[in-house]
Amino acid sequence: MHTRRSILLSTALMACGSHGTASADTYPSKPIRWVVAYAAGGGSDALARTVGTQLAAQLGQSVLIDNKPGGATVIGAENVAKSPGDGYTIFTADNGTLVFNTALFKKLSYDPQKDFAPVGMMARFPLLLAVNPNAGYADVKALLEAARANPGKINFATPGVGSPHHLAMEMLKARNKLDLAHIAYRGAAPAIQDVVSGQLPLMVVDSAAGMQMIKAGKLKPLATFSRSRLAALPDVPSLMDLGYTDIEAVAWQGLVVPMATPKETVARLSAELQRALQTEAVRSQFAVMGIEPTPTDAASMQKHWAQESQYWPRLIRERNISLD
Repeated sequence: MHTRRSILLSTALMACGSHGTASADTYPSKPIRWVVAYAAGGGSDALARTVGTQLAAQLGQSVLIDNKPGGATVIGAENVAKSPGDGYTIFTADNGTLVFNTALFKKLSYDPQKDFAPVGMMARFPLLLAVNPNAGYADVKALLEAARANPGKINFATPGVGSPHHLAMEMLKARNKLDLAHIAYRGAAPAIQDVVSGQLPLMVVDSAAGMQMIKAGKLKPLATFSRSRLAALPDVPSLMDLGYTDIEAVAWQGLVVPMATPKETVARLSAELQRALQTEAVRSQFAVMGIEPTPTDAASMQKHWAQESQYWPRLIRERNISLD
């Protein structure tokens, strides 16, 4: 009897083991849901659809974009945090979702560190300090001199409170002891419209949203918040090179999954994501959109996430910025 029970137990364990291996080997066996915490039609949505199309081709399964906008990405993040960790829910997480929101809200309905496992970085949306060409600012030095001569009287536009654009300017203000008035808009389009029309002289714009107006000569970029010059705008200096800051500010996006997702599934997704981001199809589309691909593995994303968390939440609290 004892022998028979041992054989049955052994057979059951073998069955479980073979089933586990088959599950890992056959992933994915059904469509994958990609949650985007922004509305359809914007830069984040376009990025996910571009990469998702390539991932679907590589994985042999559909990748379905599920837009859940609102609440400074909180709605989408909360949905993913509560989703099964089975590899069939993936999520575009940006620096707002993972870093800024921890300080912008007194209480979050999700915990970035506990609820999400990084898969890899995807892309950067470079940020630019830009003015209306008729505003009278030839360069950054002229702008800063005018700001110091007229404290609180020069307005700047951003796509919203707590956005990477807003925080980039707050960082520049803190580093240079500037008093500029923030005018927050609901998205980049109306902000750009008011600067181009001359309602406001100045804004922080990302390259994806602003490149068309820059190329048309309706927006004048004075400097980039990136560490170095942008390939698309080689004549525009970096604020770091000019000596006005030692902190790089960009809007970045990575891919995450619910924390319970098996490590082998995360590894597979990470490898496929890096492969997708290096394809000509994705890179050419990113170039059109004005964004930079940043393929990395999960460990590199975790490191970048940790580095960003050392500075930005502290700045947000020091500047008394809140979304509550």
